[in-house]
Amino acid sequence: MYQYDQYDQRLVDQRVAQFRDQTRRFLDGQLPEEEYRALRLRNGLYIQRFAPMLRIAIPYGLLASRQLRMLAHIARTYDKGYGHFTTRQNMQFNWPRLEDVPDILADLASVQMHAIQTSGNCIRNITADHLAGVAADELVDPRPYCELTRQWATFHPEFNWLPRKFKIAFSSSTTDRAATRVHDIGVHIVRNAAGELGYTIYVGGGLGRMPMIGHAIREFLPQAQLLSYLDAVLRVYNRLGRRDNMHRARIKILVKDLGPQRFAELVEAEWAQVRATADGAALDFGDADLQRMATHFDAPAYRTEAAADRRYESAIAGDSAFAAFARRNVREHRVPGYKIVFVSLKGPGIAPGDITAEQMDRVAELADRYSFGELRATHDQNLVLADVAQEDVHAVWSALREIGLATPNIGLLTDMICCPGLDFCALANAGSIGVAQDINDRFDSLDHLYDIGEIKLKMSGCMNGCGHHTVGHIGILGVDKKGEEWYQVTLGGSAENDATLGDRTGPSFSRDEIADAVQRIVEVYLEQRRDEDESFLACYRRIGMAPFKAHLYPTEVAA
Repeated sequence: MYQYDQYDQRLVDQRVAQFRDQTRRFLDGQLPEEEYRALRLRNGLYIQRFAPMLRIAIPYGLLASRQLRMLAHIARTYDKGYGHFTTRQNMQFNWPRLEDVPDILADLASVQMHAIQTSGNCIRNITADHLAGVAADELVDPRPYCELTRQWATFHPEFNWLPRKFKIAFSSSTTDRAATRVHDIGVHIVRNAAGELGYTIYVGGGLGRMPMIGHAIREFLPQAQLLSYLDAVLRVYNRLGRRDNMHRARIKILVKDLGPQRFAELVEAEWAQVRATADGAALDFGDADLQRMATHFDAPAYRTEAAADRRYESAIAGDSAFAAFARRNVREHRVPGYKIVFVSLKGPGIAPGDITAEQMDRVAELADRYSFGELRATHDQNLVLADVAQEDVHAVWSALREIGLATPNIGLLTDMICCPGLDFCALANAGSIGVAQDINDRFDSLDHLYDIGEIKLKMSGCMNGCGHHTVGHIGILGVDKKGEEWYQVTLGGSAENDATLGDRTGPSFSRDEIADAVQRIVEVYLEQRRDEDESFLACYRRIGMAPFKAHLYPTEVAA
């Protein structure tokens, strides 16, 4: 993984020292709240319902075991013993004391981590496919491109005060596992007819109050010119984006108002001006630059003899519980003899995405012993041990089962995305964690889950959409009705290659009704699907909303 050089480390250390002084002056009454607010947001520090919340960047989801151990130390020392992985591959701590945050940032800096630009109207954490470098359907490893973009974006003086927050995601596989088309910029690494590497650039995606799917504004951008083109997109947005209304300030609104074609024309004109300057031309990177960055992501020392080992198949044949785990939580690796193992942060008694300090330490041990000291955070709020020799998968499963992280449910209904909701967030209108637990309890039979098959349920506690509800196969949105918690439901969304916004079913459901509503939706699917191979999404697209609505609102239909 990428290792800081002396300049990286100096920048992060200087930022820690600056924020320590700023926090001291604020606590001493020397720095007004309004001035301090902007400073703390630039360091990932929010004020939530009950306490500060600190968001820590995990660039493109990649973690070293020593970094996970540091997160465990922070959870144990400064928080309530756990942390929360988000949909943008970050870690959040919900209970740090304000006066402790500079010490937390100093601890993070000691393992090459930080909270810079995880909040505020700037370019946020760069995200990517959590299977980067190991996926069989990958064109090239996107992480070198992500790191080049991260270095360009960090402390960029021109884009430090954008109209609104800005998010960039990368994919280089036939399956989009990074939800790129619901980001401000989605970068797909592609190869053109001449065999040259480059990018398709999507702009204007986003969720929240006005969810939108991004538009392809350039079908093929030459590989070397990525940063200058991103620079042009950001310049157009910085100049023309709304600053008078925060609800209409995202780039998706600008693209919608101008139209994708006109927006693309403005970017092309801006890009020509950028490249005409010496500074703009200097943004291009050549093969040598890319190769230098790629050395940070060289493949580990895979063992060629691992492919001959038959213990994995024997363990599946001899242990039905392990066979269930292998079926749902293990994926094929591009290297014969190795497997990709998912660590489920979803299951009975687990708030989706949460992990305790003790669990972090144990997963770090597993990464050291079985996965070359690295792991990944996923868009779906799970973890991945990406390089496990197949002979070791059973041992990994046994260890994960001991710490409650081996639920064999990846991709199933209980593997849901869920924001913290009203339990923590000051913006939320309704709870999410309790609803997630109700759904877990309702579908607690693994055999039933396997019969249902893949359903991506996504839930948010407010219109900001941090739980990506609008692109869930089943989406749940918490709303406030005269002080009571209610939940709207959408069906048919997707954040993958066929990115689509879900359709609202109708009137919202009370807190006591929402788990029943999900069960009714599943019942319609099981009754209407052509066979066990027809997915929920395919079934919904074939039969439409009417059968689901009839089962959800029988009184209304009868009337």
